[in-house]
Amino acid sequence: MEQIIEFIGNHPLLVGSLIALVAILIASESRKGGKSISSQAVTTLINHQNGIVLDVREKADFSKGHIVDAVSMPHGKVTERMGELNKHKDKPIIVVDTMGQHSGSVVKQLKEAGFEQVVRLQGGIGTWTSDNLPLVKK
Repeated sequence: MEQIIEFIGNHPLLVGSLIALVAILIASESRKGGKSISSQAVTTLINHQNGIVLDVREKADFSKGHIVDAVSMPHGKVTERMGELNKHKDKPIIVVDTMGQHSGSVVKQLKEAGFEQVVRLQGGIGTWTSDNLPLVKK
């Protein structure tokens, strides 16, 4: 511990730069991806506010297992198929992917198209399954 304090004292410019870069990275990532919510919050949105689950994984992954009543729309097709979601503009939309890598960009697209209640599942379907929540397999 003493070494860390000594390093900080001897290199304030380096430590300050590191803190600034980490803060910029966090701010950039949070703005880009929109709000992420836990599996528990997702189930609450679905059960109490009629939330719509938008699964943006590829068809093959969707078929292996998805959240009940999820709408399949691969992330590469969201722009051209967004009209299908217009009937759900007044409901919360939860964007789900494999591990959270594509959901941020989809949330951004939906918000730019006028969808106001859009969130993403933190950690994607991987978090959902690790929380032992059910999947529909078709």
